[in-house]
Amino acid sequence: MGLTGKVYLVGAGPGDAGLLTMRGAELLRRADVVVYDSLVNRELLALAPEAAEVIFGGKRPRDRAIPQEELNRLLAEKAAAGKTVVRLKGGDPYIFGRGGEEAAGLHRDGVPFEVVPGISSIIAAPSYAGIPLTHRDHCSSFTVITGHEDPGKEESALDWERIAREPGTKVLLMGVERIGKIAAALEANGLDAGTPVAMVRWGTMGRQKTITGTLATIADKVAMTDFKAPAVTVIGGVSTLRDTLNWFENRPLFGQRVVVTRTRNQASRLSGQLRDLGADVLEIPTIKIVPPGSNEPIVEAVTGIGSYDWIVFTSPNGVEHFFDYFFKAFRDVRDLGCVRFAAVGPATAKKLGELHLHIDLMPEVYTAEATAKALLDHQNVENISVLLARAEEANSELPRMLEERGAIVDDVAFYKTIPETEDRNGAAEDFEENGADWIMFASSSAVKNFDARFNLAKRCEDNPKLKLASIGPETTKALKELGLKPTAKARDHTIDGLAAVLLKK
Repeated sequence: MGLTGKVYLVGAGPGDAGLLTMRGAELLRRADVVVYDSLVNRELLALAPEAAEVIFGGKRPRDRAIPQEELNRLLAEKAAAGKTVVRLKGGDPYIFGRGGEEAAGLHRDGVPFEVVPGISSIIAAPSYAGIPLTHRDHCSSFTVITGHEDPGKEESALDWERIAREPGTKVLLMGVERIGKIAAALEANGLDAGTPVAMVRWGTMGRQKTITGTLATIADKVAMTDFKAPAVTVIGGVSTLRDTLNWFENRPLFGQRVVVTRTRNQASRLSGQLRDLGADVLEIPTIKIVPPGSNEPIVEAVTGIGSYDWIVFTSPNGVEHFFDYFFKAFRDVRDLGCVRFAAVGPATAKKLGELHLHIDLMPEVYTAEATAKALLDHQNVENISVLLARAEEANSELPRMLEERGAIVDDVAFYKTIPETEDRNGAAEDFEENGADWIMFASSSAVKNFDARFNLAKRCEDNPKLKLASIGPETTKALKELGLKPTAKARDHTIDGLAAVLLKK
């Protein structure tokens, strides 16, 4: 944006990536630099351009925290270099964060800035735990308190006597370690020991955990359950409404951690379905799509497209990349001539349908062998010219079966899959540290690359409870080659079918 950049202080919301505002998502998509905090859901970093510089600016036990003054200077320097800087902060930048200090520093340095509010865990975590902060039968106000204040200090800035007398719900942030002292201070100042209390950890996330008790018992509950920060504490009668309003934790897959291994641009549909069912999803792409090793076969196939009787697409990627090349050579889809299309699977057929192209053949079973048999049953393929538009190093069974019956087959790689090794969203690190309940495999290449990165067989041996789901026969075959057996196989070899298997287990 010219010689002068700008800093955007963006609230990342309480944790659920879907609660980021549209304005926040828009700014992330055009950021040159992203500086994020420890409570930010790292899935949001995937919205930033691949070329964006991503900087951790929070506090983690293993990482050196950037001092606030140094962080302020960093933001100013990046903006002075003409960069669009997104300072991504958990919750809302101005609520119990240091957004105000950072904005003041930018103003002092003459750096343009904008503040994008975010949904605070103050309201979001209780809502996801089934607790409204106000309710006509209970209260019409709420008070927000920081738990970083120690009520045992002589010079505490909090007036515990006034807080105890204040009507309505009391919402406490960052007070897990001090909950015993806080409860004692409230009791000592007149709040009934039997007042209901709920504590919500990792609110709005798939790993959300909620405990309940009373002012007198909550500290013991924290110790008994080994309850840890970060958490929001709700003190008041509205906590009892959780019994009837707890929608989030009652979903069928709540508490299940599921690894999705699709490419970054393909993962969203499966991940979205699983999250809607309550799962805690880790997106760990195992492959990424790159151009094939040689373009010469593509040029020959595309320029000679009129010579083919059939084009067989084995994946949506094949459709996408074939037509990327095709429309670089031709301006009109009618230049395809009278060629017929075979599609392996409904997702591939849907991709062709988006181009308003009719599918002439789709096997009932979505495998290379079934595709060949379907084409052989459809017609005599002797001297029939077939283009296989698919990935480099694909299964050789399909062209072999067709050629044995006299077909003239050009097996052309329109794209190539290579292992994905980046961990921009932190999911691989999370999996390494905390494991998962399920790993979903939608292709044989995903199995092979996941094994190469994480030693899948060893992980299954070390964790017998780890379950594997396979989308179809080719994927199952890849698992068996590793000496593994899928816990569940999709009846319908589709993404919907893959998501459905978890509901049956």
